[in-house]
Amino acid sequence: MSDGTATTARTTTATTAPTTTIDDGVVRVTDVPTGLFIAGGWRASSSGRTFDVRDPSTGAVIAAVADATPEDAMAALDAAVVAQDAWAATSPRGRSDVLRRTFDLVHEHAEDLARLMSLEMGKPLAEARGEVVYGAEFLRWFSEEAVRIGGSYGTNPEGTGRAIVLKRPVGPVYAITPWNFPLAMATRKIGPALAAGCTIVVKPADLTPLTTLYLARLFAEAGLPAGVLGVVPTSDAPAQSGPLIADPRLRKLTFTGSTPVGSALLKLAADNVLRTSMELGGNAPLVVFDDADLETAVSAAMAAKFRNVGEACTAANRFFVQAGIADAFVTALTDRVRGFRIGRGTEDGTTMGPLIDERSVDKAARLVADAVDRGATLVLGGERVDRPGTYYAPTVLDTVQPGSAILSTEIFGPVVAITRFDTEAEAVRLANDTEYGLVSYVFTKDLARGQRMAERLESGMVGLNTGVVSNAAAPFGGVKASGLGREGAHDGLEEYLETVYVLTPDPFAAP
Repeated sequence: MSDGTATTARTTTATTAPTTTIDDGVVRVTDVPTGLFIAGGWRASSSGRTFDVRDPSTGAVIAAVADATPEDAMAALDAAVVAQDAWAATSPRGRSDVLRRTFDLVHEHAEDLARLMSLEMGKPLAEARGEVVYGAEFLRWFSEEAVRIGGSYGTNPEGTGRAIVLKRPVGPVYAITPWNFPLAMATRKIGPALAAGCTIVVKPADLTPLTTLYLARLFAEAGLPAGVLGVVPTSDAPAQSGPLIADPRLRKLTFTGSTPVGSALLKLAADNVLRTSMELGGNAPLVVFDDADLETAVSAAMAAKFRNVGEACTAANRFFVQAGIADAFVTALTDRVRGFRIGRGTEDGTTMGPLIDERSVDKAARLVADAVDRGATLVLGGERVDRPGTYYAPTVLDTVQPGSAILSTEIFGPVVAITRFDTEAEAVRLANDTEYGLVSYVFTKDLARGQRMAERLESGMVGLNTGVVSNAAAPFGGVKASGLGREGAHDGLEEYLETVYVLTPDPFAAP
């Protein structure tokens, strides 16, 4: 790539659409990559081992994926290191074009990706299709940002020289992505890394690796050079991540997941002083004031709570509703919750799928039981769904009492926990009473109150009279235990760039 344009040393072929076969009622995925994507090619694990990917709506195995060893992951890093200089030297337009072609391919295979996500993660097809649109947008956004990496030039204050500020890629990146948004969380990290000129090794969650592997195939078809992207799913994340993070050739770590795991990774990253981006847990408050538009508040609350079956870091966990509107809000919300149709994500008409695994069902049941024991009123749900798979009924709890575990624990399930309040000051205190600070939601017709709340709430994002805040063009991230750095927007690109200052003598000074 000495000419600074994106090329590839391998021949790519048209992507085969994923298909499914049904054997005795069990759906199995075929025509989807199940190997490790290293140095531009597919390979088996060096151990020969695989791990199973299961459909959470039935518990059945849908595919077996190569189980990367630490040696496999190191081979992916080796390839990324070899490819780094050439990819960094690729013209911004060349990098942009690869991202844009991948964006087009994602849309071309939108239905394939949606069905694949629905099978391995359980979300309804309508939501999976929405994730394809959302996830693809990070590819388009960062394809546009790739050609807008800037710097500055100016006279120093003393007038004795010229200060030049350059931007250059951080270097090889290790990305760890979660299972709940398997496409969007991958594109939100791969997009800015490639735009900035960084190579990247991705470890997708072992519960949902198929979507990321399929995305890697699309990148290959788009002409991404060998080694620039590696995908190494594994059933033993600590064994893989430790050696990679300790390798001095790695220069950045980006992680989306729980705060305890993020904290442990930060400790590992400290030894090599790695650049880090951490999108961690959330415990989002949703505050409804008496003057809120009831229909707006309820509709937005449904989106904020039940999107992805509540399995989202942005999910509204703690509902604080002012006393004057509380009864009407509970009634209207409960009526809407009763309308969910529970079933397999791939079935027509399904509006709520399963939780990801049995541990998630147990957690939801435990939190609800604790809240009821402490005095909460169970308005609706509060039970497992009697069908195969890991389902939990959409649940509404009212008058949740202080000290209930559900107020301090990220639920990650379809449970609404409502606490009533009287004053604005009380709402602020309740909303900020958490170690987390990712996003907050506020509903009021009073713009001054909305502005006060936005400035007083301890969170990195605020949804004012809306229940969905994520957008590729906006900086996504939190404060406190919810993480470090931002994803999306130009801020997300800066996370993958180093700043270099150069001072030159005054060109007009006498020789």
